[in-house]
Amino acid sequence: MKISWSAYDTFEANFKPLVVIELAENTKDETKEWLTQKIVEKKKNGGAQLLIKPLVEDGNQNIYLVGASHLRLLLGAETVGLVKECNDNTMRAFTYSSRKTFKNFAEDNHDFLTMAECQYIIKHELENLRAKDEKMIPGYPQAKLYPGKSVVRRLLTNGILVHIFPLHEPEELKKLGHTWYGQLRIRYQPLDEIRFYFGETIAFYFAFLEYFTFALIPMAVIGIPYYFFAWEDYDKYVMFATFNLLWSTVILEVWKRCCAVMAYRWGTLLMKRQFEEPRPGFHGVLGINPVTGREEPLYSSFKRQLRIYLVSLPFVCLCLYVALYVMMIYFDLEEQAYLYHEEKQSEISSLLLYVPSIIYAIVIEVLNRLYQYAAEFLTSWENHRLESSYQNHLILKVLVFNFFNCFASLFYIAFVMFDMKLLRQSLATLLITSQILNQCVESILPYCLQKRRNKRVKKRVKSLEIDTDLSVFEQVNLEKEMDTYLGTFDDYLELFLQFGYVSLFSCVYPLAAVFAVLNNVTEMYSDALKMCSIFKRPFSEPTANIGVWQLAFETMTVISVITNCVLIGLSPQVNALFPDSKTELILIVVLAEHLMLAIKFLMAFAIPDKPQDIRIKLGRLEFESLEALKQQQMKLATESLK
Repeated sequence: MKISWSAYDTFEANFKPLVVIELAENTKDETKEWLTQKIVEKKKNGGAQLLIKPLVEDGNQNIYLVGASHLRLLLGAETVGLVKECNDNTMRAFTYSSRKTFKNFAEDNHDFLTMAECQYIIKHELENLRAKDEKMIPGYPQAKLYPGKSVVRRLLTNGILVHIFPLHEPEELKKLGHTWYGQLRIRYQPLDEIRFYFGETIAFYFAFLEYFTFALIPMAVIGIPYYFFAWEDYDKYVMFATFNLLWSTVILEVWKRCCAVMAYRWGTLLMKRQFEEPRPGFHGVLGINPVTGREEPLYSSFKRQLRIYLVSLPFVCLCLYVALYVMMIYFDLEEQAYLYHEEKQSEISSLLLYVPSIIYAIVIEVLNRLYQYAAEFLTSWENHRLESSYQNHLILKVLVFNFFNCFASLFYIAFVMFDMKLLRQSLATLLITSQILNQCVESILPYCLQKRRNKRVKKRVKSLEIDTDLSVFEQVNLEKEMDTYLGTFDDYLELFLQFGYVSLFSCVYPLAAVFAVLNNVTEMYSDALKMCSIFKRPFSEPTANIGVWQLAFETMTVISVITNCVLIGLSPQVNALFPDSKTELILIVVLAEHLMLAIKFLMAFAIPDKPQDIRIKLGRLEFESLEALKQQQMKLATESLK
């Protein structure tokens, strides 16, 4: 299909492709015509007023490039509420009328908005394309359209729209890659450049990964001499556990402050939250939304609660039982390996002592992966209206199972078997094995597969005779074959479990922090490589923090307080102080646990979430906004009296 560009007054000669839209191969021509018309139509007529161009202008093409004029992007920046730095060094929401007050703005400066911001604006405009009078998608009578419903979300739900992804910038990506992971040396990551290219969500993940790695160094530095000079002396772990308690609380409170500084500098701390639209997969009976007044699918919250409590909750409990059953099999294998070693007393038998833990670590990773797929299916089936609600329920399901699956055996060894030597061995094996498996599954294997795909695509492209810009054609075809980046969920989950290994039981295996540091250093490089070479470029998503993961990590610190206090109470050193009365020991441990929790919450209260200068700047902006509102009200009152 060849598009007549003369019909579209939004076309520009210097068209710069920003976003790729891929339709299904058998998409009807009338559907393509209707969609392209909606995209280029003026805003006042219900369109997005963007630029669109087929990848190949002749033939039955199902891949389109979307861009926008400079003016359209600036107006879109105001619509989505982007915050930029002003000439007076303050951060304010961008408005087109006051554009000249912003730093580095010029009418001919097309770099005022980053490409990530431009792609986010286009995504926002495409997702806000809404049906007007259409009752169905042209060419698809079964695909109904409700007035006010997002067209793009409906196309995705019906499988007509296969992919929508932002294009990479090859030159900028090459520069970023060279700075980020192209040189093997220890240094800070280029967080501002990462944010510039990938957006705030990705930048905050790498910022947290870097911060957490540096925060682990004190634990590692203390742990190395402790490990080598107190290998079998478990009496000494009392001081290490006490330090662990304070460390886990302080690092998260300091992170909040670092997070606020970055969010203010990047403009997301001041961004107003957009009204959240329904998820693409949300379905129900057509009705009127009481908040927006629009027609959209409605689904009974009572039915959703029934699905959660009568299906999802029992399923989670069943999975926990399976994890418990697998754990008991692991302990049987441990006992058999120990008996074999007692009988043989050889080097081979001593090595076999680690085999059950290695097998169990592999089984844990497999169970975690399988469970995550099931949790995603169940959470989708629960039919949550909002993406945030969907993510919260999914994270809760996955965290509960992963926590139980990864740590149940360690709790059992520590507090039922009271075997600190086995606890040290199991913790070391689980931690190291899971780190090696994660590196292979997340980075090495996908990288090898992607290299093979790239070679195959390049051969196919060279064999075609395409009368168009071959570089863009090859780039789009290479990128559409890349894996889709599914977000930072798995990355944060890996750090969460690692934090658990370090904060809960590292007092009996102090090298846990050392292995965590080594893993995270390689993780920075491998994650950077996969973001730049393995996955499609994700859309930038403005965010001011790490979201619900902050609460997850803080919950882990509360559990670590209880765990470490009990470990201190179980130590021979403390037990020797109460040879006759275990009741007194239990009371002292409970009292110490409550005291440490009180200290933890006092520290959280005493350390402000935002630095003083950030609070002053936010207060000044709030004051100026109130003054401006007063002036506007006085002006309106004066005009009404005339």
